Amino acid sequence: RPIAGRIIDKVGKKKLLLFGLALFLVFMLFYFPVNNLAALLVIRFIHGFAFGISTTATSTIAADIIPIVRRGEGMGYFATSTNLAMAIGPFLGLYISQHFNNPMIFIATTVFAAVALIATVFLRVPKVDIVNEPTPTRKGFHINDFFEKTTIPIAILVATVGFVYSSILSFFSAYAAEINLVDAASFFFIMYAIFLVASRPFTGRLFDAKGENSVVYPSLLLFAVGLVILSQASVGISLLLAGAVIGVGFGTFQSSAQTIAVNQAPRQRIGLATSTFFVFFDFGIGVGPFLLG
Repeated sequence: RPIAGRIIDKVGKKKLLLFGLALFLVFMLFYFPVNNLAALLVIRFIHGFAFGISTTATSTIAADIIPIVRRGEGMGYFATSTNLAMAIGPFLGLYISQHFNNPMIFIATTVFAAVALIATVFLRVPKVDIVNEPTPTRKGFHINDFFEKTTIPIAILVATVGFVYSSILSFFSAYAAEINLVDAASFFFIMYAIFLVASRPFTGRLFDAKGENSVVYPSLLLFAVGLVILSQASVGISLLLAGAVIGVGFGTFQSSAQTIAVNQAPRQRIGLATSTFFVFFDFGIGVGPFLLG
């Protein structure tokens, strides 16, 4: 992500996105023949590289074309796509793993990767004129060339919340089996998606009208409440209620935090701000399963 954030304006947002998605699609195909752990880890490493490039590019494109006065609402709608993917993906994964053999998961994800690449070919990215302030030429490695310092405070909070959310992504299936709610678990992420989408028009406009505090604090509180409900679930309805509350809480916080990161950064460093935001978010999501497990 830091590399993508640094070169995105030089290379071009659409070109970088096409490269990332093409690499992503190619390495989807390598999952089919892989038969040892070392090769799988190499594939995952390059796949993660491609994913980081692609998602940094899409987020930067969105932040660039949304009017500043409506950025809370606009980034909210854009972030909904990511949130929906994080909700629908696990649902499809659970369904496929329960009803089909393992290769079907890779077939499905390869199809999605191909659709994303084809869609990007026809994507029109408006050119945004950015006046870059003259900066002195520097040699060697400088941390500011890869990270946006104004993003660090909100990014630390994002890493912490991502760390918590990783517990759901990693252990929800095993937890549902332990409490004998496997059938209801399939619809947990559907409830997450439905209530997230339903709340999005209100939370985005509230962010723009009243400021970030009016949205961030309630969303963190809702996320905490949802986790408590999830921890005490004993019947299907309580599990679904937890999904709804967590969907509004975590989903709203993520999009709001990303908007804060973009708003605080200079226009010419939006790409770096986006990459910095996701570096910390990915770190929380990645480290969480290891430490919590």
